Amino acid sequence: MITCFLRYEVDLDKLKDFEEYGRMWIRLVNKLGGTHHGYLMPSEGASDVALASFSFPSLAAYEQYRKAAATDAECQAAMAFFERTRCFRRYDRSFFRPVFE
Repeated sequence: MITCFLRYEVDLDKLKDFEEYGRMWIRLVNKLGGTHHGYLMPSEGASDVALASFSFPSLAAYEQYRKAAATDAECQAAMAFFERTRCFRRYDRSFFRPVFE
């Protein structure tokens, strides 16, 4: 299993847009074979950080998702939504593997 962890710097004036963007990707990751673990939105205080994570059974499965997403019409629409709204300024992506007992 591989988990992708995303850290976003969001535009606080566009949180509703970012939530809509996130809901799109939750459904799309699940549609394309992953398990999305949801988004964590800024709540109290002046934080402009949002987090998200999703998992795939393997790195190869994640790579297949990336290939499929590049040509999927709904994924392209989600990217166009971001281009229109600019609801986040940047993001960092890290990958992790679990360790179980």
